[in-house]
Amino acid sequence: MKILCISDHIDPLVYSNSIKERFKDIDMVLSAGDLPMEYLEFIVSSLNKSLFFVFGNHNLNELYRYKTSGMIGYRNWISEDATYGSGAVHIGSKARMEEGLIIAGLGGSRRYNRGENQYTEFQMNFEIIKLIPILIINRIFRGRFLDILLTHAAPRGIHDKEDPCHRGFKAFLWFMRVFKPKYLIHGHIHLYDLSDLRTTRYKDTLVVNAFSHYIIEIGEK
Repeated sequence: MKILCISDHIDPLVYSNSIKERFKDIDMVLSAGDLPMEYLEFIVSSLNKSLFFVFGNHNLNELYRYKTSGMIGYRNWISEDATYGSGAVHIGSKARMEEGLIIAGLGGSRRYNRGENQYTEFQMNFEIIKLIPILIINRIFRGRFLDILLTHAAPRGIHDKEDPCHRGFKAFLWFMRVFKPKYLIHGHIHLYDLSDLRTTRYKDTLVVNAFSHYIIEIGEK
């Protein structure tokens, strides 16, 4: 299975008339945030493939549509098919089984100016806690917690920066040690030289920076 991972930058190789030919063998698209919904809609309509996304700390005009409220329940854990015309499915603080893969999402960045969709370390730990029940259900009935964690921010010390905005979450390191996803796909960290480091192995997880676009290939189950 080939997955097109995108984040933070409208890539002219993706946003083009040749997208169908260039990415004809893509099976799924994952967006790690900071992209306009119109861009996601273009990709969905062009490739006719499932696209799952989290919000970052920019391009938040439609965040209010996808926010859940009330008590934590089963419907909060499982991604609902609310697309609001874009065809893209929000997976922030939810989990989803798609094409044989279990995908969970944690959007937002570190809190740096009290803006929308920003989290302290404590708050991100709470977002993880909300996911734990469905991850345990997956472990019992599917033999694993999940395959892919889709985030906006990077883990602390892996691809992140030292400024308050781009500092990663320690909570993601704990998540990878405990729940052992095969991949953690993040955005938020811009690569001005696309030959810069994109992938880093941490324990059982390959951490991937999805800036602009990047393709991962997962073997058949």
